[in-house]
Amino acid sequence: MKATLLINCPDQSGIISSVTSLVHKEGGNITYLDQHVDMQAGVFFMRLETDFNGRDNFNRDEFESRVASELAHPYNMAWNIHWTGSKPRMALFVSKYNHCLYDLLSRYHAGELAVELPFILSNHPDLQTIADQFSVPFFHVPVQKGKKEKAEEEQLRLLKEHKVDFIVLARYMQIVSPRLIDEYPHRIINIHHSFLPAFAGAKPYHAAFERGVKIIGATSHYVTEELDAGPIIAQDVIPVTHAHTVSDFITKGRDLEKLVLSRAVQLHVARKTMVYNNKTVIFS
Repeated sequence: MKATLLINCPDQSGIISSVTSLVHKEGGNITYLDQHVDMQAGVFFMRLETDFNGRDNFNRDEFESRVASELAHPYNMAWNIHWTGSKPRMALFVSKYNHCLYDLLSRYHAGELAVELPFILSNHPDLQTIADQFSVPFFHVPVQKGKKEKAEEEQLRLLKEHKVDFIVLARYMQIVSPRLIDEYPHRIINIHHSFLPAFAGAKPYHAAFERGVKIIGATSHYVTEELDAGPIIAQDVIPVTHAHTVSDFITKGRDLEKLVLSRAVQLHVARKTMVYNNKTVIFS
Protein backbone atom coordinates (compact mmCIF):
# COMPACT_ATOMS: atom_id res chain seq x y z
CA MET A 1 0.00 0.00 0.00
CA LYS A 2 1.32 3.42 -0.98
CA ALA A 3 0.42 6.85 0.32
CA THR A 4 1.05 10.53 -0.38
CA LEU A 5 1.13 12.76 2.70
CA LEU A 6 0.73 16.54 2.40
CA ILE A 7 1.28 18.77 5.40
CA ASN A 8 1.67 22.42 6.34
CA CYS A 9 2.21 23.97 9.75
CA PRO A 10 4.08 26.76 11.52
CA ASP A 11 7.77 26.34 10.80
CA GLN A 12 9.86 24.92 13.65
CA SER A 13 12.72 22.52 14.12
CA GLY A 14 12.20 18.77 14.15
CA ILE A 15 9.26 18.45 11.74
CA ILE A 16 11.00 16.41 9.05
CA SER A 17 12.62 14.16 11.63
CA SER A 18 9.31 13.52 13.39
CA VAL A 19 7.46 12.72 10.16
CA THR A 20 10.12 10.42 8.73
CA SER A 21 10.58 8.67 12.08
CA LEU A 22 6.88 7.88 12.31
CA VAL A 23 6.84 6.51 8.76
CA HIS A 24 9.91 4.39 9.56
CA LYS A 25 8.34 3.02 12.75
CA GLU A 26 5.29 2.00 10.73
CA GLY A 27 7.50 0.10 8.29
CA GLY A 28 7.17 2.59 5.44
CA ASN A 29 9.81 3.16 2.79
CA ILE A 30 9.97 6.85 1.80
CA THR A 31 10.26 7.08 -1.98
CA TYR A 32 9.90 10.87 -2.34
CA LEU A 33 10.18 13.86 -0.05
CA ASP A 34 10.05 17.54 -0.89
CA GLN A 35 9.67 20.47 1.48
CA HIS A 36 9.45 24.23 1.37
CA VAL A 37 9.54 26.96 4.00
CA ASP A 38 7.80 30.26 3.35
CA MET A 39 10.25 32.38 5.33
CA GLN A 40 8.06 35.48 5.23
CA ALA A 41 4.96 33.71 6.53
CA GLY A 42 6.86 31.26 8.73
CA VAL A 43 5.04 28.25 7.29
CA PHE A 44 6.45 24.81 6.54
CA PHE A 45 5.15 22.67 3.64
CA MET A 46 5.98 19.06 2.84
CA ARG A 47 4.98 16.36 0.39
CA LEU A 48 5.99 12.78 1.11
CA GLU A 49 5.40 9.53 -0.76
CA THR A 50 5.81 6.26 1.10
CA ASP A 51 5.43 2.57 0.38
CA PHE A 52 4.13 0.25 3.12
CA ASN A 53 4.15 -2.89 1.01
CA GLY A 54 7.08 -4.31 2.96
CA ARG A 55 5.13 -4.51 6.22
CA ASP A 56 2.77 -7.32 7.12
CA ASN A 57 -0.63 -6.46 8.60
CA PHE A 58 -0.27 -2.74 7.98
CA ASN A 59 -3.33 -0.86 9.29
CA ARG A 60 -4.18 2.31 7.41
CA ASP A 61 -6.55 3.65 10.06
CA GLU A 62 -4.00 3.15 12.82
CA PHE A 63 -1.36 5.02 10.83
CA GLU A 64 -3.70 7.95 10.22
CA SER A 65 -4.53 8.00 13.93
CA ARG A 66 -0.84 8.19 14.79
CA VAL A 67 -0.32 11.02 12.29
CA ALA A 68 -3.13 12.94 13.97
CA SER A 69 -1.95 12.37 17.55
CA GLU A 70 1.84 12.36 17.14
CA LEU A 71 2.27 14.94 14.38
CA ALA A 72 -0.80 17.05 13.69
CA HIS A 73 -1.57 17.91 17.30
CA PRO A 74 1.97 18.74 18.55
CA TYR A 75 2.90 20.75 15.46
CA ASN A 76 -0.50 22.40 14.85
CA MET A 77 -0.42 20.74 11.47
CA ALA A 78 -2.95 20.77 8.61
CA TRP A 79 -2.60 17.51 6.72
CA ASN A 80 -4.23 15.09 4.34
CA ILE A 81 -3.25 11.71 3.05
CA HIS A 82 -4.08 10.04 -0.25
CA TRP A 83 -3.86 6.28 -0.65
CA THR A 84 -3.20 4.54 -3.94
CA GLY A 85 -5.70 2.12 -5.36
CA SER A 86 -8.40 4.39 -6.73
CA LYS A 87 -8.33 7.14 -9.33
CA PRO A 88 -9.94 10.54 -8.63
CA ARG A 89 -13.18 11.15 -10.51
CA MET A 90 -13.07 14.20 -12.77
CA ALA A 91 -16.04 15.96 -14.37
CA LEU A 92 -15.52 18.22 -17.39
CA PHE A 93 -17.64 21.37 -17.79
CA VAL A 94 -17.63 22.92 -21.27
CA SER A 95 -19.58 25.39 -23.40
CA LYS A 96 -18.90 25.75 -27.14
CA TYR A 97 -15.10 25.94 -27.45
CA ASN A 98 -13.70 22.48 -28.10
CA HIS A 99 -9.90 22.78 -28.05
CA CYS A 100 -9.37 22.12 -24.34
CA LEU A 101 -11.98 19.36 -24.35
CA TYR A 102 -10.33 17.55 -27.26
CA ASP A 103 -6.92 17.81 -25.61
CA LEU A 104 -8.03 16.44 -22.23
CA LEU A 105 -10.06 13.64 -23.82
CA SER A 106 -7.12 12.66 -26.02
CA ARG A 107 -4.80 12.54 -23.01
CA TYR A 108 -7.38 10.59 -21.02
CA HIS A 109 -7.87 8.13 -23.88
CA ALA A 110 -4.08 7.72 -24.20
CA GLY A 111 -3.75 6.94 -20.48
CA GLU A 112 -1.88 10.17 -19.66
CA LEU A 113 -4.43 11.26 -17.05
CA ALA A 114 -4.82 8.92 -14.09
CA VAL A 115 -8.50 9.74 -13.56
CA GLU A 116 -11.95 8.35 -14.05
CA LEU A 117 -14.24 10.47 -16.24
CA PRO A 118 -17.88 9.86 -15.37
CA PHE A 119 -19.34 12.62 -17.54
CA ILE A 120 -19.04 15.84 -19.52
CA LEU A 121 -21.51 18.64 -18.72
CA SER A 122 -22.35 21.62 -20.91
CA ASN A 123 -24.74 24.53 -20.99
CA HIS A 124 -24.98 23.99 -24.77
CA PRO A 125 -25.58 20.81 -26.82
CA ASP A 126 -22.91 21.61 -29.43
CA LEU A 127 -20.10 19.36 -28.14
CA GLN A 128 -22.09 16.18 -27.57
CA THR A 129 -20.66 14.65 -30.74
CA ILE A 130 -17.17 14.88 -29.22
CA ALA A 131 -18.33 13.17 -26.03
CA ASP A 132 -19.95 10.44 -28.14
CA GLN A 133 -16.73 10.04 -30.12
CA PHE A 134 -14.87 9.24 -26.89
CA SER A 135 -17.78 7.26 -25.37
CA VAL A 136 -18.16 9.60 -22.40
CA PRO A 137 -21.68 10.39 -21.07
CA PHE A 138 -22.79 13.93 -21.91
CA PHE A 139 -25.32 16.01 -19.98
CA HIS A 140 -26.83 19.18 -21.40
CA VAL A 141 -27.80 21.47 -18.53
CA PRO A 142 -28.87 24.83 -20.01
CA VAL A 143 -28.38 27.96 -17.92
CA GLN A 144 -31.34 30.20 -18.59
CA LYS A 145 -31.52 33.81 -17.53
CA GLY A 146 -33.20 34.07 -14.14
CA LYS A 147 -33.12 30.28 -13.68
CA LYS A 148 -29.44 29.69 -12.94
CA GLU A 149 -30.26 28.19 -9.54
CA LYS A 150 -32.24 25.41 -11.21
CA ALA A 151 -29.24 24.55 -13.40
CA GLU A 152 -26.97 24.50 -10.37
CA GLU A 153 -29.28 22.10 -8.59
CA GLU A 154 -29.01 19.71 -11.52
CA GLN A 155 -25.23 20.13 -11.65
CA LEU A 156 -24.89 19.30 -7.96
CA ARG A 157 -27.21 16.33 -8.32
CA LEU A 158 -25.10 14.88 -11.13
CA LEU A 159 -21.84 15.57 -9.30
CA LYS A 160 -23.02 13.81 -6.15
CA GLU A 161 -24.68 10.95 -8.02
CA HIS A 162 -21.46 10.23 -9.90
CA LYS A 163 -19.24 10.81 -6.82
CA VAL A 164 -17.10 13.41 -8.56
CA ASP A 165 -13.91 14.44 -6.75
CA PHE A 166 -13.00 17.51 -8.78
CA ILE A 167 -14.21 19.61 -11.71
CA VAL A 168 -12.32 20.99 -14.69
CA LEU A 169 -13.78 24.01 -16.47
CA ALA A 170 -12.49 23.31 -19.99
CA ARG A 171 -13.64 26.70 -21.29
CA TYR A 172 -16.98 26.69 -19.49
CA MET A 173 -18.28 30.18 -20.16
CA GLN A 174 -20.39 30.60 -17.05
CA ILE A 175 -19.58 32.08 -13.66
CA VAL A 176 -19.54 29.30 -11.08
CA SER A 177 -21.79 29.95 -8.10
CA PRO A 178 -20.53 30.27 -4.50
CA ARG A 179 -22.58 27.21 -3.62
CA LEU A 180 -20.69 25.01 -6.07
CA ILE A 181 -17.37 26.49 -4.94
CA ASP A 182 -18.24 25.73 -1.30
CA GLU A 183 -19.00 22.12 -2.25
CA TYR A 184 -15.66 21.78 -4.08
CA PRO A 185 -13.13 24.11 -2.40
CA HIS A 186 -9.84 24.12 -4.32
CA ARG A 187 -11.24 21.32 -6.46
CA ILE A 188 -12.53 23.36 -9.42
CA ILE A 189 -9.82 24.05 -12.00
CA ASN A 190 -10.28 26.81 -14.58
CA ILE A 191 -8.27 27.89 -17.61
CA HIS A 192 -8.09 31.61 -18.27
CA HIS A 193 -7.11 32.74 -21.72
CA SER A 194 -4.53 35.28 -20.63
CA PHE A 195 -1.60 35.68 -18.28
CA LEU A 196 -3.39 36.66 -15.08
CA PRO A 197 -3.57 39.07 -13.36
CA ALA A 198 -3.02 41.06 -16.57
CA PHE A 199 -5.77 41.35 -19.19
CA ALA A 200 -8.63 39.78 -17.29
CA GLY A 201 -12.12 39.85 -18.74
CA ALA A 202 -13.95 38.51 -21.78
CA LYS A 203 -11.54 39.56 -24.58
CA PRO A 204 -8.00 39.48 -23.19
CA TYR A 205 -6.36 38.75 -26.55
CA HIS A 206 -7.97 41.82 -28.06
CA ALA A 207 -6.79 43.89 -25.10
CA ALA A 208 -3.29 42.44 -25.37
CA PHE A 209 -3.22 43.19 -29.10
CA GLU A 210 -4.27 46.79 -28.52
CA ARG A 211 -1.56 47.17 -25.89
CA GLY A 212 1.12 45.87 -28.25
CA VAL A 213 2.42 43.15 -25.94
CA LYS A 214 5.37 40.97 -26.93
CA ILE A 215 4.14 37.85 -25.11
CA ILE A 216 0.72 36.35 -24.51
CA GLY A 217 -0.09 33.75 -21.90
CA ALA A 218 -2.55 31.38 -20.30
CA THR A 219 -3.28 30.75 -16.64
CA SER A 220 -4.88 27.80 -14.89
CA HIS A 221 -6.15 28.40 -11.36
CA TYR A 222 -8.48 27.10 -8.70
CA VAL A 223 -11.86 28.81 -8.73
CA THR A 224 -12.82 31.12 -5.88
CA GLU A 225 -15.71 33.52 -5.42
CA GLU A 226 -13.52 36.41 -6.61
CA LEU A 227 -13.61 36.08 -10.39
CA ASP A 228 -10.29 35.04 -12.00
CA ALA A 229 -8.43 35.61 -8.74
CA GLY A 230 -8.04 32.09 -7.36
CA PRO A 231 -4.76 30.35 -6.49
CA ILE A 232 -2.67 29.90 -9.63
CA ILE A 233 -1.61 26.35 -10.52
CA ALA A 234 0.16 26.75 -13.87
CA GLN A 235 1.04 29.50 -16.33
CA ASP A 236 2.95 29.82 -19.57
CA VAL A 237 3.69 32.39 -22.26
CA ILE A 238 4.48 32.48 -25.97
CA PRO A 239 6.15 35.32 -27.91
CA VAL A 240 4.26 37.47 -30.41
CA THR A 241 5.28 40.39 -32.57
CA HIS A 242 3.79 43.43 -34.26
CA ALA A 243 3.27 41.28 -37.36
CA HIS A 244 0.70 39.04 -35.67
CA THR A 245 -3.02 39.74 -35.96
CA VAL A 246 -5.72 39.29 -33.33
CA SER A 247 -6.55 35.96 -35.02
CA ASP A 248 -2.92 34.90 -34.62
CA PHE A 249 -3.10 35.83 -30.95
CA ILE A 250 -6.23 33.71 -30.49
CA THR A 251 -4.77 30.71 -32.34
CA LYS A 252 -1.51 30.79 -30.40
CA GLY A 253 -3.41 31.40 -27.17
CA ARG A 254 -5.66 28.39 -27.64
CA ASP A 255 -2.65 26.13 -28.20
CA LEU A 256 -1.19 27.45 -24.96
CA GLU A 257 -4.47 27.05 -23.06
CA LYS A 258 -4.53 23.32 -23.83
CA LEU A 259 -1.00 22.80 -22.52
CA VAL A 260 -1.44 24.88 -19.38
CA LEU A 261 -4.77 23.32 -18.45
CA SER A 262 -3.52 19.76 -18.92
CA ARG A 263 -0.43 20.57 -16.84
CA ALA A 264 -2.61 21.93 -14.03
CA VAL A 265 -4.87 18.87 -14.10
CA GLN A 266 -1.87 16.53 -13.97
CA LEU A 267 -0.40 18.42 -11.01
CA HIS A 268 -3.71 18.24 -9.16
CA VAL A 269 -4.18 14.54 -9.87
CA ALA A 270 -0.62 13.79 -8.72
CA ARG A 271 -1.32 15.59 -5.40
CA LYS A 272 1.46 18.08 -6.10
CA THR A 273 -0.49 21.25 -5.27
CA MET A 274 -1.05 22.84 -1.88
CA VAL A 275 -3.10 25.99 -1.36
CA TYR A 276 -2.20 28.52 1.31
CA ASN A 277 -3.36 32.14 1.56
CA ASN A 278 -4.74 32.12 -1.99
CA LYS A 279 -1.40 30.97 -3.39
CA THR A 280 -0.13 27.53 -4.29
CA VAL A 281 2.96 25.55 -3.45
CA ILE A 282 3.69 23.33 -6.47
CA PHE A 283 5.96 20.38 -5.69
CA SER A 284 8.29 18.94 -8.31
